[in-house]
Amino acid sequence: MNKSKSLDAIDNARKSHELQMAKIEALVQGREVENPTAVAKTQCEFGKWLYNQDNRVKEILGMQFYTEIETLHGKWHSEYLRVFEIFFKDKKPSFFSMLTGGSKIKVMDLDKAKFYHAELKVTTSELLKVLASSQRRITAMSESKFQ
Repeated sequence: MNKSKSLDAIDNARKSHELQMAKIEALVQGREVENPTAVAKTQCEFGKWLYNQDNRVKEILGMQFYTEIETLHGKWHSEYLRVFEIFFKDKKPSFFSMLTGGSKIKVMDLDKAKFYHAELKVTTSELLKVLASSQRRITAMSESKFQ
């Protein structure tokens, strides 16, 4: 992967992560989301990029940047799991909710989800800062590093 493609890949990974956050934002605002973000850190679009051996992310960024990104990404997924469980895990509608036409999230659970969302925003901010630093690092690298 050349320098330009490496920069594009990081930009695409950033956009993918921002899309994941937009889905979570929609959930906590009460909107439905199709195709929620994968819980496993290797299955989301960002994770597929990060753990793809063919794109040489670890080699190009170096262990310090790669480890920091991987740690923050893992932390993000641990935090996201709590949101996912509120909105998607075992959410079979009760008989009463089927009669009334809704399967609403409990107020307390929604409050928890909003709190978890706030934590995710902090972790996301940290992750995006590291990605921006990674982009600057790649921009400063010689093209020969990508041969």
